[in-house]
Amino acid sequence: MDKTTYNSFIELLTSELRLAMGCTEPIAVAYAAAKAREVLGAMPERIELYCSGNIIKNVKAVTVPNSGGRRGLEVATLLGAAYGDPSLELEVVSRVSEDEIAGLQELLDRGICHCHLETGKDNLYIRTEVFAGSDSALVEISEKHTYITRIEKNGEVIMTQPPLNLLKSDNSILNLQDIYKFANELDMNDVDELIDRQIECNIKIAEEGIKNPYGSQIGRRYLEMYGENDYRFKAVAYAAAGSDARMNGCALPVVINSGSGNQSITISVPMIVYAKEKGISREELIRGLVFADLMALLQKKYIGDLSAYCGATCAGCAAVAGIAYIEGQPLEVLGKIVVNAISTIGGMVCDGAKSSCAAKIAASISMGFLAYDLAVNDLSFKDGEGLVVEDIEETIARVGQMGREGMRSTDEEILNMMISAK
Repeated sequence: MDKTTYNSFIELLTSELRLAMGCTEPIAVAYAAAKAREVLGAMPERIELYCSGNIIKNVKAVTVPNSGGRRGLEVATLLGAAYGDPSLELEVVSRVSEDEIAGLQELLDRGICHCHLETGKDNLYIRTEVFAGSDSALVEISEKHTYITRIEKNGEVIMTQPPLNLLKSDNSILNLQDIYKFANELDMNDVDELIDRQIECNIKIAEEGIKNPYGSQIGRRYLEMYGENDYRFKAVAYAAAGSDARMNGCALPVVINSGSGNQSITISVPMIVYAKEKGISREELIRGLVFADLMALLQKKYIGDLSAYCGATCAGCAAVAGIAYIEGQPLEVLGKIVVNAISTIGGMVCDGAKSSCAAKIAASISMGFLAYDLAVNDLSFKDGEGLVVEDIEETIARVGQMGREGMRSTDEEILNMMISAK
């Protein structure tokens, strides 16, 4: 692999595999609010929050960490504005104290935060406008959870950046053959710290979800139903348990992928469980994780970070493809695992971040294992069956287009129902 492409893969992994605390959408809202307060220079007396539908959808039902078990846009906004540290970005509320959590209700009772749906913007869009006396400030985020596109103070623009879609796309380099080549040729020193952090953080929250009853306890129920004799059942259970904890207020940070902690948990935890059960070396695990992380990003490059297409479906098959990579399966089998999975459950809807995400993760990884079995037994889905074509890369692109373009109206309908629900 040429050095330029190799370095681009390293840069992409470094930018994507970031630490985040709590579901990334409410944390992005808290980050925008904390940054706006910093620009304003005082605690706001009034806050106007404008969000795209997908942000509203993914904040509505998920517990905001360090909020005392509270949920919703106003909670995330006020927590960030009053107590957040914007320098920590996606860990913006990680240092909130118990006394500050206790004081949050008083802020909520004051009714100073007003939330609005903003249409005609990117699926990931947040604009926070804050006011104190005669002063005002504005912070706008678009396309990525911490990508600030505009800052204003008293109506004067003090910082602006172009939309990412006008810049060269970092993930444009992704293709199946180069991902495989990169994982094979990888120098461990280039990703050691990055992947070690993903392993350490993501398995920790999975273990927390197994030990304690979060949400609907999907991971714990899965173990109760199927036991731990087969590593595949344990892999599904632990990944689901990580989401159980994350969606229901656990304050442990995780390393994200495609802007999502759930997706990174789905990718990494099954592979970590597999490596422990099978005695896989650290180097083999790291190479497999790198392959799987990039395979998830390859799928998401066609879909985008937020849509009506549940990202767990991308992550579940990527995780199992990573296991197959470690087991020495050829490139064609690795690709067919992805194709078999996404041509079966690709299009599972995202109706917001919440407890049922853990069940969707369990379904996605389980499908990944079935897809693997089909691939190695030459029972894969064939050219002309639905969206499947002969070329693996083209099939992935077709399913991605279906998720990005075909499911736009689905996304709108989901949002309309969620907003109108009492």
